[in-house]
Amino acid sequence: MSTAVRESRLQRRGNGGWAFPDLVVEVTGPWACFTRPELKVERVSYPVMTPSAAVGVLEAIFWKPEFRYVITAIEVLKDIQWMSIRRNEVKSVITAAEVSALRKDPRRRYDVEADRDQRSTTALRDVAYRIRAQVVVAPDANAPEEKYRDQLRRRVERGACFSQPFLGCREFSADFRPPSPELKPIPRTEELGVMLHSIERPAGGGERYRWFRARLENGVMTVPLRPLGDDEVAMPEAPWRADARKR
Repeated sequence: MSTAVRESRLQRRGNGGWAFPDLVVEVTGPWACFTRPELKVERVSYPVMTPSAAVGVLEAIFWKPEFRYVITAIEVLKDIQWMSIRRNEVKSVITAAEVSALRKDPRRRYDVEADRDQRSTTALRDVAYRIRAQVVVAPDANAPEEKYRDQLRRRVERGACFSQPFLGCREFSADFRPPSPELKPIPRTEELGVMLHSIERPAGGGERYRWFRARLENGVMTVPLRPLGDDEVAMPEAPWRADARKR
């Protein structure tokens, strides 16, 4: 089936072209920081959870290599509140070669004190979101989509997870639960600018950031299926991560 025919059928189907209703999970936490990639030294959060962070939460609850999550919308259930903290962090990113050398030689040490730096973080506090997502099954999957959807729902109801979900930074743990009908999105509408859509990891290594124009409409941020093309957004060419310190 050609791409044009497939897209035409999806449009006629309705519901954004999806065969099933959105999977819905609510997440809450006392703190969150969805770091803007261009501001990673002195961390500054986006005002709303990013789609890539939402995928991370869902994968911490339930994930298999036979499928992937696609975020369709994120609802903001509490007013956006900011806070500023200072944290001790290390300046550099340790390399795989250094890890191997540390394992081979027990006398070799990594001096954290010499590599420590105090940095400011502008984060969010007292957050609550409602994540809406779909499941895309791989062609070689050995089970139908319905099975993976039911497994996620059951794990959310039981409070089961593979690892502790977090809100942007691992120290900002998240609680999750089934959706609560009484909670409504906040009455807030604003342009959020260009936001991180997803992170691609090419086979050759490294990371490739994809973007979309984010807008909060009455407390709901709708996420497009396709990010902006490379010719539709201009970002700095500088590396996003700190260079590994040479030892």
